[in-house]
Amino acid sequence: MREELHMKGKGGEKVTARSYVLWFTGLSGAGKSTLANEMHAMYQARGLNSYVLDGDRLRSSLNRDLGYTPNDRAENIRRAGEVAKILTEAGVIVMAAFISPYKRDREMIRQMFAAGTFIEVYVQCPLQICEARDPKGLYKLARAGTISDFTGISSEYEAPEHPEVVVTADHMSIPASVDHIVAYLKQRRLLS
Repeated sequence: MREELHMKGKGGEKVTARSYVLWFTGLSGAGKSTLANEMHAMYQARGLNSYVLDGDRLRSSLNRDLGYTPNDRAENIRRAGEVAKILTEAGVIVMAAFISPYKRDREMIRQMFAAGTFIEVYVQCPLQICEARDPKGLYKLARAGTISDFTGISSEYEAPEHPEVVVTADHMSIPASVDHIVAYLKQRRLLS
């Protein structure tokens, strides 16, 4: 379902958008959640209904029974995709921020959505920069062997081959990244 939303913006102007999912993928510490939250703020400022699905939040609630094995990671992403699909069917624009390290899992999610309503945003950031940021101290624990199956250290991250949008987080500021995504959405007529 590709519902078109017509709403009044903050200034009273007509704003048009379609419901879709922006699927942010990248290493831990790349800036996926930060960017998703900034996009959410932009949609809210325009009077559009949006929601952020964050990997950490889902892992502490709906997906708390899952670990980090390849099968558990696949199930984590499948559940996240199902929630995103339900929300888009309700007319919500969804920002999903998940490492989602495997191509096959991201492709499985893409197949759940109508053509043009799944937008893969690759938040590209070199491992050494993600490690230097390490906001949760996870890379340090992974290097010490305390965390096993950690993406980028002891578990592989398969970079997207053909994402709709690439954000180079080590070269682009958050505002520039948001502008880059918005330009893509306007070009595709997903945002007026």
